[in-house]
Amino acid sequence: MTLARVAVERCDYLAGCTEEPGTITRPFASNLRGRYEGAVDGTLLLGSHLDSVRDAGKYDGPLGVMVALGAVQRLHDEHKRLPFAIEVLAFADEEGLRFSSTYLGSRALAGTFDPADLERADAEGITMAEAIRRFGGDPGRIEEDAWRGGPLVGYCEVHIEQGPELEARGLAVGVVSAIAGQNRCDLTFAGESGHAGTVAMERRRDALAAASEFVLAVEAAARVQPGLIATVGRLEVLPGAANVIPGRVELSLDVRHADDEVRTAEVRRILDRAGDIAERRNVFVAVEPVSENASVPCSPQLVSLLLRAAGDVGHEPIELPSGAGHDAVAMSELTDVGMLFVRCKKGISHNPAESVTVDDVDGAISSQRVR
Repeated sequence: MTLARVAVERCDYLAGCTEEPGTITRPFASNLRGRYEGAVDGTLLLGSHLDSVRDAGKYDGPLGVMVALGAVQRLHDEHKRLPFAIEVLAFADEEGLRFSSTYLGSRALAGTFDPADLERADAEGITMAEAIRRFGGDPGRIEEDAWRGGPLVGYCEVHIEQGPELEARGLAVGVVSAIAGQNRCDLTFAGESGHAGTVAMERRRDALAAASEFVLAVEAAARVQPGLIATVGRLEVLPGAANVIPGRVELSLDVRHADDEVRTAEVRRILDRAGDIAERRNVFVAVEPVSENASVPCSPQLVSLLLRAAGDVGHEPIELPSGAGHDAVAMSELTDVGMLFVRCKKGISHNPAESVTVDDVDGAISSQRVR
């Protein structure tokens, strides 16, 4: 059996580890680490995460762990001793499903874990600290997880692409150039509710009409600016009755780009557009920033090595940005990072339809192999 097939079958097996039978839901776990010794000081970190979103696919996260294991297994089978050690990492909580806080495991290793997160509570009121105690851990010792193992060569993560670019190009793997920066904010359009049958159209202060125009403006901005991704993913209409003019609409805005200057400029333009729409439609708009994350450029040296490795095993070497966040974001606070994408059918992720081929996984194992 090939190492690639073993990696896929391990993902299949892990899919049975879920708190919701019939779907894949793994909200929280402990970090796992394994070490392959090398000849001299220095360590290369490989890995990804084992937790999932609710009703997830098999490969978002776990595939990176299994590919890392496969790469090390190939080195072992070929009796190769490297000039540095390798540690394979399976991180605890990248998705933030249970406690709404991402990168918990990788932030612990990077030494940037915020102890205040231990007071976060899940839907049942159980705090993170309590949950850790329940499965035998000690929340007071999380700082001991911070890396103290000496010099690092870098961190490399394999992940399904979560987009259609590789499939569109007919390519098995791609090298990530940078992880996009992100702005998230909440907007509220406030107008005036009224009877749907009696308020004349020219007198209306319809919050939903204003919000709808804004949603289309967000889409238009992203279509014009290359590389910009902008999404309104949540929209709540109040009072929400069929015969009442909407007086209030709350919505979310998510803007991403690999270039931070472009992203921040576009966010300003989009929010200015919200103000223009509100003024013209005689409604009010309020903006509440939620979060802002800078882009994370991948190490030029690791990018070069991954491109060369992909080419050496017969894959067209290409670079592409990541619009989604990964544990590499947290690990960039500790060391240089690199990422390799694996083609995912139709670019689908965070969904049971996630699908990869054994041949593509073999390409990832070969490309991540240290020469």
